[in-house]
Amino acid sequence: MHAVGTTTFREWRYHALVHELALAAAAALTYFGVRNLTAGAALEALSNADSLARLERRAHIAWERSLQDALLDHDVFVTLFNWIYIWGHWPVILTAAVVLYRTRPDRYLLLRNAIFVSGAIGFLFFALLPVAPPRLADPSLIDTVTLHSEAYRALQPPGFTNQYAAFPSLHFGWNVVVGVAVWGATRNIPLRLLSILGPAAMGAAVVLTANHYVLDLAGGTVVVLIAFWVVRRCLDSSGR
Repeated sequence: MHAVGTTTFREWRYHALVHELALAAAAALTYFGVRNLTAGAALEALSNADSLARLERRAHIAWERSLQDALLDHDVFVTLFNWIYIWGHWPVILTAAVVLYRTRPDRYLLLRNAIFVSGAIGFLFFALLPVAPPRLADPSLIDTVTLHSEAYRALQPPGFTNQYAAFPSLHFGWNVVVGVAVWGATRNIPLRLLSILGPAAMGAAVVLTANHYVLDLAGGTVVVLIAFWVVRRCLDSSGR
């Protein structure tokens, strides 16, 4: 009987894992579909980026150039923020997902559902309002990641990424999702500290490497907050 029960549990875990992988594959296909829609939208994306930059100047938050100018004189910090941008995103998300899936399924579901909901909102923006990143829209800014890092090309080949998906910044927003999920999953002080410092470091990295405007971070934050609200409402309505 124990063997049957063990086999049943293993089968359940196997089917659950297949289900999660299928959802991830569907999300990836959706991303590539949106990418193909915006592949020829360079002029529109540059125009939208210019509008965003003008809005930042009116709001006195056009900090991208001054922040990067202060960074470029320090090779150590250039390398540090490049590494944060590259290795602090997908590797962190996947590691958190695997650990939470095995140890705290409830927090894993929060992480997964918030990423899916915010991703759906973000993909809609990418399709309808393509925005070029500062590194493509402003000749005075330097693409430090591409210029100084070969690892980025291996981890995220340019041919597989959407060049016109700057607003909202899911690169930052999804790190916020990870931070919230990890914070609620543990009382360990160092891990909770990392759950705050990680998103903060990514917020700095995406701006300093000229991959996002300051307003992109604000957009990513709003999208993530909406996603958490939707997920919470769905949980409340299901009685969980």
